Amino acid sequence: MNLKDAVKSIIKPHEDDVLKPLSTEFSENLDPEHILCEYPRPQMVRDSYINLNGIWRYAITKEDKLPSEFDGEILVPFSPESPLSGVGRQLQPNEYLWYQRSLPIDSAAFAEGRHLILHFGAVDYLCTLIVNGKEVLTHEGGYLPFEADITPFLQSEGNVLVLKVQDFTEEKSQARGKQSLKRGGIFYTAQSGIWQSVWMEWVSPSYIKKLNVQADYDTRKVTVHALLHVDSLDRDVTVSKEHTVPLADFHPWTPESPYLYDLEISYKNDKVKSYFAFRSFTIEKSDGIPRFCLNHKPYFLMGVLDQGYWPDGLYTAPSDEALIYDITVMKEMGFNMLRKHIKVESARWYYHCDRLGMIVCQDMVNGGSAYHMPVISYLPTLFPRLSSHLKDTHAAALSREDKKARVQWEKECMEMIDTLSFFPSIAIWCLFNEGWGQFDTVRLTALVRAKDQSRLIDSASGWFDQNCGDFISVHNYFRPLSVPVKKWGERAFFLSEYGGYACHLNAHSSVERVFGYKRYDTPAQLREAYRELIQKSLLPLQKQGLSGAVYTQLSDVEEEVNGILTYDRKINKLKA
Repeated sequence: MNLKDAVKSIIKPHEDDVLKPLSTEFSENLDPEHILCEYPRPQMVRDSYINLNGIWRYAITKEDKLPSEFDGEILVPFSPESPLSGVGRQLQPNEYLWYQRSLPIDSAAFAEGRHLILHFGAVDYLCTLIVNGKEVLTHEGGYLPFEADITPFLQSEGNVLVLKVQDFTEEKSQARGKQSLKRGGIFYTAQSGIWQSVWMEWVSPSYIKKLNVQADYDTRKVTVHALLHVDSLDRDVTVSKEHTVPLADFHPWTPESPYLYDLEISYKNDKVKSYFAFRSFTIEKSDGIPRFCLNHKPYFLMGVLDQGYWPDGLYTAPSDEALIYDITVMKEMGFNMLRKHIKVESARWYYHCDRLGMIVCQDMVNGGSAYHMPVISYLPTLFPRLSSHLKDTHAAALSREDKKARVQWEKECMEMIDTLSFFPSIAIWCLFNEGWGQFDTVRLTALVRAKDQSRLIDSASGWFDQNCGDFISVHNYFRPLSVPVKKWGERAFFLSEYGGYACHLNAHSSVERVFGYKRYDTPAQLREAYRELIQKSLLPLQKQGLSGAVYTQLSDVEEEVNGILTYDRKINKLKA
């Protein structure tokens, strides 16, 4: 073990650091009047919609009371902590963030009796929606979309939307990912409020509310489940239709050939466009070794860890082109999988993975009380074999004593699968990372399995394995890479994190401080070390049973400079 590098990687908070402003080429060409204008929900597209991204009014208060005056303007959907928002303020756990804007109402559609559906891509973390002074709904959870039929709250003119937000980050046990009010090391600037697109669409009184498309690779059958709102009866009903694709028209989806079928669904006066793909993700034995299989053939997952952070937008990519850039560059580098790390992306990111051909390992968003790093990080790093003996019943050690927070996490986990199960590129659900808020792993693995049998499960990424799921999942930054499996069961071996090679480039880094797992002074040194790591250490392990590996990481984030790309996405360190 490289103890010297391990000691250097001890995580320390540096919340007082002033981050050097960095911009990407995508934000440098940003038009404030045309922010993320692409249709936000590619899996269910109507011909028109109303984009509400742009300038809103905002205020931050200590009191739970709508302010009489607002503090200024904010560029939605960028969080107030992000440079692109134009605000640059950190929402504290004891504060309230208020948004306000007028709603453009189509008087003809309103007079015709059509319904107006208001959509939020994601709001972090607890928010209350108010239209014309009346509360419409309260939503808890910072990573998933929600919507409201605001028709009953509308008036003929002068309609006003208000959103009240609270975000407690690590002060409570909510799902928060890598966000921290005490940023430093592998934990980054916390963000709050609206961070994905806000939009509206007029629909007929009877309309399609939701689609679930299931394409079975083995039978070539596609089944469409549509949730319909029947206005005359004021109720929702689910209808299903099944179709078998002829063999001559059967085109499996792979990263090398990401074939998507177009789909159009109509119900009375409503019509939406969608798509689907045929693919199969399984664990099957080859030469007696369980391996990840795509369409029933062994397929090595060459993955990279993707935090989904941007220096100018934090959780929010500046543009659709920015999302596409990260995916296409990683494909050009030879990667066929992205592990979306402890974050849920906008629907368009998954759509781009579908159409460009990038397999996704999707992490659940971890939470819990303050993490006990000696227990969940330093001890497993020093003594990896001991970590497998820690049971997830130790709620205090794993920061999961809050029963209400456990119930909420499970609710959000199930909702995330509901939301993302449409996207064919997602192959793996990852429940827990390195024991962060880990609990009830065996039960939750069974729950996820029952909910979605078309995907695989990495129950415990890194350590604290509870002998469940589809993978023996290991993180290895400081030891020679190996496949330490003596007796194969039914689970495949997955090196779910490795690498972490750091190279600090001053003009493209947020701070002078360097965090990484092994440090190099120049990109040339980094390239040589990376080449040797892949060619001599990683790839030969396929013969020993390695099914996939995830290199850390896609880009630098703040002081963590172990990215292939710099934080501003302007330098590819592995490209000479």
